[in-house]
Amino acid sequence: MTATSHLAIKKPEASESKRIQLTSPLLHIGSEVSRLNPFEYVQTSKRVYLPDREALAKVLYQGGRLDDYIRTIEESKNITKLLEDVLGDQWWNATGEDGDRIFPEIAVSHKWTENPVTDLRPMIRNGMGQLYIPGSSIKGAIRTAIAYHLLKHENKYQLPESASLSVIEIKLREKLGRGEVANKHKQKFLDDELFMDSLFTDFELSYQGRSVKSKIGPNTDFMRAIKVSDSQPLEKHPKQGKKVVFNLPIVAEVVVSSHFRDYKAKYHAPIYAEMVRNVQTEFTISLDTEMLQWFTHNQGMQIPFKNLDELLKICQEFAQEQWDAEHDYWEDIQTNLSQGKDLNFSYIQELYEPTECPYSLRVGWASGMLGTTIALCLDDRLTAEIRDTCGIKAPGFEAPKSRRTVVDHKGDIKYVPGWVKFKPC
Repeated sequence: MTATSHLAIKKPEASESKRIQLTSPLLHIGSEVSRLNPFEYVQTSKRVYLPDREALAKVLYQGGRLDDYIRTIEESKNITKLLEDVLGDQWWNATGEDGDRIFPEIAVSHKWTENPVTDLRPMIRNGMGQLYIPGSSIKGAIRTAIAYHLLKHENKYQLPESASLSVIEIKLREKLGRGEVANKHKQKFLDDELFMDSLFTDFELSYQGRSVKSKIGPNTDFMRAIKVSDSQPLEKHPKQGKKVVFNLPIVAEVVVSSHFRDYKAKYHAPIYAEMVRNVQTEFTISLDTEMLQWFTHNQGMQIPFKNLDELLKICQEFAQEQWDAEHDYWEDIQTNLSQGKDLNFSYIQELYEPTECPYSLRVGWASGMLGTTIALCLDDRLTAEIRDTCGIKAPGFEAPKSRRTVVDHKGDIKYVPGWVKFKPC
C-alpha cells in the first residue's frame, strides 16, 4: 500500500440534483381550458364541484331530466333541487354505472365567495385529475429570471451588443413605431428575435473536444441542461397538531384593480378562479453540469451559473426586484369605494411591508408583466407603450396598471397569488 493509496480520487460529478420543497400562500396555474361555462360545474353556497360530465349527462338522460338540467342552467336557477330529485339528497356522493363518483372527491373546492360563480377559471390537473404544478411553469419562470439577470449584469457576463439593453430598447421603439408589435402573442416571438435567442440559443456545441454541428434553436439552448420535474400532486392534508390545512382547493373571487390619478383604488372586474391555498409540495430540479460545459456562446457571453445554488440565487434576485416594485406600487394606493366595491388593500400593503422578499420566485397566473417579462429592466415609458400596444391601453399610467388580488372567505382582500418559496429538502 502506497502512502497516498488511502486518498480517494473523486471524479467530478456530471450532474447535480436537488429535491425542492415548494410552498405558497396561494397559487393558480391555468389549464388548457381557460374558462368553464356554467354547464361544466355545479356550485352550492359552500362548494364548487367539477363533475364527470359524461357520467352526469348519462344519468340525467336515462332519468329523462337532461333537458330540464340544460334549461335550469340557462335560466341561472338553482340546480341542486333537480340533482336531489335525480341522484338523492346526497347527490354529491352519487356514483355512475361504473361505480365511480359522478362528482369526484379530488374535483371539489371550497367556495370562498357568496356571489354566484360565473366563467370559472380552472386550475391545471394531471392525467389522474389531480391538481399539480407543471415543471414547465417553474422552468419558464426560471428562464425569465435568467434573462433578467443577464440583462441587468450585461457587462459582467459580456453580453453581445445586439442583446444589450440600450440596443433592445432602440429596436423595440422602432418596431412599435412601424406597428410590428400587435398583440401579446406576437410580442413573444418578437422577444425571441430581439434578445432571447441571442441569450439562450446562440451557442456552439462541443463534446470531448470535438465541435458538434447543430442548427441554432432548441438543440443549442443551454436550458437543455436544466430539468424540472412536475410537482407531486397537491393532495389536501392537515398538518398534525395544528388546524392549518395544506393544499386546500378553493374557488375565490379575484379582484382586478388599478387606481385613479390621485391613487384612489379603482375597481375593474371580478374573476372567479380555482386555486390552491397553503400549497406544500415537492419537485426536483437537475442540472447536467457536464452538458453545460458543451455550450460556448458565439459572441463570448458567459452563462451566469455553474451550479444549482447559483441558479437559485438568480431566482431569488429576480423575486426581490419584483417584490420591491410591488411594494412601491401598493404603498401609495388609497382605500376607495369604486363601483360599489369596497377596495381596502390594507392586508396587501401589510404583505409587502418587509424589505426582504420572503419568496424565491413568482409562478403561474397573476405573475403579471413584471414576472413574465424583462419589463423591470426597461425604461418605464417604453414598458407602458408596449402595454398600450399589446394589451389594454392606459395612456399616462405606469405599466402594469392593474393588479390581481384575492378575496378570502370573510370578504377581505387578503392575498396575492403566485409567490412561491423554494427550500432544498
